[in-house]
Amino acid sequence: MRIIGIDPGLAIVGIGLIEANSAHDLQVIDYLTIETPAKTPLAQRLKEIGLDLNDLLSEHKPDIAVIEKLYFSVNEKTALDVAQARGVILGAVANHEVQIIEPTPPELKSCITGDGTADKKQMQQMVKMIFNLPEIPKPDDAADALALAAFGAFQGKQASLIA
Repeated sequence: MRIIGIDPGLAIVGIGLIEANSAHDLQVIDYLTIETPAKTPLAQRLKEIGLDLNDLLSEHKPDIAVIEKLYFSVNEKTALDVAQARGVILGAVANHEVQIIEPTPPELKSCITGDGTADKKQMQQMVKMIFNLPEIPKPDDAADALALAAFGAFQGKQASLIA
């Protein structure tokens, strides 16, 4: 089963692509980011995210997309920007008829580390361990996206009930 993890953002969207033969046999295909310059108009940034993601979805044809749900944000502008980017991401994934799973950050952390309040370093160490990588993936957004993809693999039996 091919799974894409997507860590939404306006400036940086993290992407993690894996092949899951089972919950214990996960292979990283690729991890990357889609980045949009801050000085570019909002509509153009959203368009760029949608087009780049569309290309990735067409090329890799995932079975499941795991997209982090917006949980809360202290910064209202950041929350609105991420929410708009999420809308573009959800639309692109839906256009490819890919099953969507949307965990909250605490659900993701609990699944990956066993602790719903785990910090970023704990999550990154677990991603390195789960995928048997020589080092923690950089940037952080890509590591977060791989954690989301792993969530999809670990929730695989339940995934068919979600979408």
